[in-house]
Amino acid sequence: MLPTESPILQASRISVLAVDDHPLLREGIASMLGEAGDIHLVAQAANGHEAIELYRLHRPDVTLMDIQMPGMSGIETLIEIRREFPKARLIMLTVYRGETQARDAIKAGASGYLLKSMVQKELRDAIRLVHGGQRYIPAEIAAQLANSMAYEDLSPAEIEVLQLVASGFSNKRVAAALSIPEETVKSRMKSILSKLSANDRTHAVILALKRGIIDVS
Repeated sequence: MLPTESPILQASRISVLAVDDHPLLREGIASMLGEAGDIHLVAQAANGHEAIELYRLHRPDVTLMDIQMPGMSGIETLIEIRREFPKARLIMLTVYRGETQARDAIKAGASGYLLKSMVQKELRDAIRLVHGGQRYIPAEIAAQLANSMAYEDLSPAEIEVLQLVASGFSNKRVAAALSIPEETVKSRMKSILSKLSANDRTHAVILALKRGIIDVS
């Protein structure tokens, strides 16, 4: 904020809080928003706990929230902020194209969802729309969300099994790791294949990675 700006000018702009654990991304966002005459970046946070404190302090019109952060995730932070401030408007940012995170974020109360690869072109418009009371979801993500409605959700236990399979574990090793019978692992894999309409284990892993159900990080 420039010291010469009047309180009236400051109040007329859309106030934004940016939350991301990568300083370079925050700097990029600050630069982009600095070029928008109607948007004002009031604060930056590097993690979820900072975000909550800064939200309480500034009460921004719109918050930009990275989903993948160490410690407290973006969705966990979103839930905490909206628990205290139900009318808070947050746009979630991510590098992952799978629709699972988008669906989880929207269920948690996110007003928008944006891939980081789209930030340069779409961020300012997304902020304006969300500030105006609309929801912002890119067409690509919206289409994936619509297509995913044809699939059944995997249970937490099935996701746990599939995550280990993605790491190269055999059924026997999965069973040992989870302290469950190998037959239970086979039963869960059978259910996973059916729910994902997958041909085999490898196909199931590929589909789950694409949809953001599991990750290999």
